[in-house]
Amino acid sequence: MQKKHHDPNLELLNKKLCDPVVLAEYKATYDHYKPSIIPRVLGGFLVLCGNIVYGRNPSYLKFRAVEVIARVPYHSWSSASYTHLTLHFTDEKRALHYSQSTRFSDIAQANETMHVVVISHILNGICKAGFIRHTLIPVLFSFFYFWSSYLLYMLNTRWSYELNYLFESHAFAQYSTFIEKNVEMLKATPMESTFLEHYGRPAQNQYDFFVGVRNDEIIHRNMSIEAIGKM
Repeated sequence: MQKKHHDPNLELLNKKLCDPVVLAEYKATYDHYKPSIIPRVLGGFLVLCGNIVYGRNPSYLKFRAVEVIARVPYHSWSSASYTHLTLHFTDEKRALHYSQSTRFSDIAQANETMHVVVISHILNGICKAGFIRHTLIPVLFSFFYFWSSYLLYMLNTRWSYELNYLFESHAFAQYSTFIEKNVEMLKATPMESTFLEHYGRPAQNQYDFFVGVRNDEIIHRNMSIEAIGKM
């Protein structure tokens, strides 16, 4: 992973969000944001399908599938931004926005990649995941999510950001529930991951790791709405 994808400012924010008071204040900033109808329909469909396949309750296996899919919108935004830049390179204001969007996408995509790699590493020591349910289906979900995010970004960029807001909101809620229900177990389980250390976020135990992931999701949620304000 290239160091340019590791943003010191976001890592500092992530650490601050370990304080429950700071987290609550940061989360409340966009808790009452209401996305448009199209993102709500697509977001509801994705969450419903995920709950049908992986259950409503959070688990290691569900998290791996979620993280495979969570990387997708940032990749689709990069692709759509390059398409927009090709079409609107004479409009300096729009070109600047899409260039900044690409930067955000690169950082978030690298962050989500860290999540899925490390969670997969954890799973290797716990259980064996079936190919169809835990590899093929997430890939198919990702294919659908990629093109949905891409088309929404091209038609109305706000909609694509709002769809990600909804997906990241769901991920944050799932990680929060998982942490609350498994605090002692997570704190008692050592965390060893070469990839995590390479990324620049060492963790003593799984509690530290999953709290960091939870914080990442709320950061991505809020940044999605902040990106709308920069359009």
